Amino acid sequence: MQTFVTREEITHWRQQKLALGQSVGFVPTMGALHKGHLSLVEQASKENEVVIVSIFVNPKQFNIDADLDQYPRMIEADLKLLKKFDHIVVFLPSESEMYPENQPFEPMPLERIGQLMEGAHRPGHFEGVVHVVHHLFDLIAPNKAYFGQKDFQQLAVIRQLNAYYQFGIEIIGCQTIREANGLAMSSRNLRLNEAQREQAAAIYKALCYIKKQVGHMPIELAKKNAMEQIENAGLKLEYLEIVDPLTLDACIDWQSLQVCCIAAVCGGIRLIDNMLYESVL
Repeated sequence: MQTFVTREEITHWRQQKLALGQSVGFVPTMGALHKGHLSLVEQASKENEVVIVSIFVNPKQFNIDADLDQYPRMIEADLKLLKKFDHIVVFLPSESEMYPENQPFEPMPLERIGQLMEGAHRPGHFEGVVHVVHHLFDLIAPNKAYFGQKDFQQLAVIRQLNAYYQFGIEIIGCQTIREANGLAMSSRNLRLNEAQREQAAAIYKALCYIKKQVGHMPIELAKKNAMEQIENAGLKLEYLEIVDPLTLDACIDWQSLQVCCIAAVCGGIRLIDNMLYESVL
């Protein structure tokens, strides 16, 4: 398994793949890999001749320094997990390689889709996501790029980014992978103790509760009851919104398709999750 650390190495590798006409899949990560990440790599491996996985803890998308400092970094373990895949290369850039001084960048106007929910609670977060993904897409130029649906709003921003900068990459949203109790897999889960992991399962239970109420209970009442469930479990709820999956605007009534997005803090660890609901109207 090849590992690259410089932009020059990646550029040379990509030129080789272009010359051979090989399709390239791309899985961007911040490391601390888990089964969710590996499911993205597995799907990319099935759909492309070669796959590049980037591991870079992006400082620009953290609006709290302590959160950046505490983010788990475990490169050796990550590389060990990736070795089971064939035709994989790994990009491990430093901050100076990721953001060279001479690299042009025109910020994308995030508009409303980047200002709601995560955008409102984490100022600067999506600006940082757009900056790093722009540079990665520009450098790697993959045919397909894979992102988890757990970060539903981020996926919407990535699709907007792809269109805005006219990269022409096929963006693939992949199913959320969950632990046995329903907790969405996340690198942040490493910071939860066993009791907190069970406590955090209240987020998934609330999502499942709302699913049962779609079309049967007024949407605001379903939200209110689900919020109470999360808070009664001892979590600090930041938001629980039921929104249109395309615009992310809040749903006033049930519609044919909606997504519930939740952010809550458990034991000082901020967790997000979502669930898409269909309804027969």
